[in-house]
Amino acid sequence: MGLLDHSRRAGGSVTVKRRVRGLAVAVVAASATVLSLVAAPTASAATAHASHHSSSSATSGLVANFACNSASAADQVHCLGKLKVKRASNGRLAPLVTSGPTGFGAPDIQSAYNLSGSSGSGRTVAIVDAFDDPNAEADLAHYRSQYGLPACTTANGCFKKVGQAGTSTLPTADAGWALEESLDLDMVSAACPSCNIELFEASSANDPDLLAAVKTASTTPGVAAISNSYGESESSSTEGTWDAVLKGITDKAVTVSSGDSGYGVEWPAASQYVTAVGGTSLSKASNTRGWSETAWSSAGSGCSAYEAKPSWQTDAGCAKRSVADVSAVADPNTGVAVYDTYNTCGTSSLCDVLISLGLVQGADGWVEVGGTSASSPIIASVYALAGNTASTNYGSTPYAHTGSLNDVTSGSNSTSGCTPSYECTAGPGYDGPTGLGTPNGTGAF
Repeated sequence: MGLLDHSRRAGGSVTVKRRVRGLAVAVVAASATVLSLVAAPTASAATAHASHHSSSSATSGLVANFACNSASAADQVHCLGKLKVKRASNGRLAPLVTSGPTGFGAPDIQSAYNLSGSSGSGRTVAIVDAFDDPNAEADLAHYRSQYGLPACTTANGCFKKVGQAGTSTLPTADAGWALEESLDLDMVSAACPSCNIELFEASSANDPDLLAAVKTASTTPGVAAISNSYGESESSSTEGTWDAVLKGITDKAVTVSSGDSGYGVEWPAASQYVTAVGGTSLSKASNTRGWSETAWSSAGSGCSAYEAKPSWQTDAGCAKRSVADVSAVADPNTGVAVYDTYNTCGTSSLCDVLISLGLVQGADGWVEVGGTSASSPIIASVYALAGNTASTNYGSTPYAHTGSLNDVTSGSNSTSGCTPSYECTAGPGYDGPTGLGTPNGTGAF
């Protein structure tokens, strides 16, 4: 099962940590916050559209961090996914589970970012995560079948799952990281249905293991882009170790999630040798594009304390590296549909209790999620679709092709303490939360 870390986005916060295996439950919260959480009404939802989306960017909903969204050591990363949740009839939080997908599906992602008709055939998107998802291939097949995408299996050569050394020796399973891996795999499928996918599972969430997986992915034939949906606090020692490897990856795009905690820089997104991917709130609109986006209120951004500014970044407010470079949908309240069964329970009376407590997802497997964990694999897939990653100069390419991006000009991830102000507030041209904007086809990549 797993560990869910629940938080309310407005009006105070509550953290509830529950480990299902062994049924040990620990609750950490301020009593006033708990009372307000239980008494508050369920967040309103916008009218559902054809792809079963259940919320809008104006919705202030309840979200839960993925179980892997915490780190216990200085050299350990946390994943960057968020699960949309609801208030059960008993007042407790529970995952938002339906009898089918809810949230934006593959056709929506292709439409929003003008990706229909592009092909990544013969190119591989590498996903680097920690621990094993035993159900990864089966869940991927279910997602792709739901949206009529071509099969991507081990048997037909489209899908491959390996350990950090590139062998069939896999790490132990972990429920939180399994949900993260399902999100990553589904977003590659949505953005680039014709791409091959290789999942590299590090033995732990510690830097040396993840870095080993990244290095293996970078030397694997056919890999065009490498997505990393995790982060940690900046430190000069950590950055030196990572940069020594990242600097050497000159023939593949490396994308990294910018973070889910608003203004503030995370590593390795701050590396000058990667494309840092921020987040937006995505909504259908009655304009020429058919979509609109604002900066997601929790997208990571800011000025690095250590990393040198790459020559292609010309914003004047950060003396060092600015985060992010580009962006894609990340707001869980305008989230994406993901299929994951490793966190599900079943239909027994015990499962009913666990589901009502929000300890597991339920019996279905469909969840609505967000976080910059969604935006990184989307951008990695667009790089693969563009087909020119062999000549990519780290994250420089979008800066030379801003006309092929959707400029995001509204929204903010902080109301105070942001220097310079554009690192928190979206506006014309470059800004921190959304970078240069979101894909409008593959021309910027």
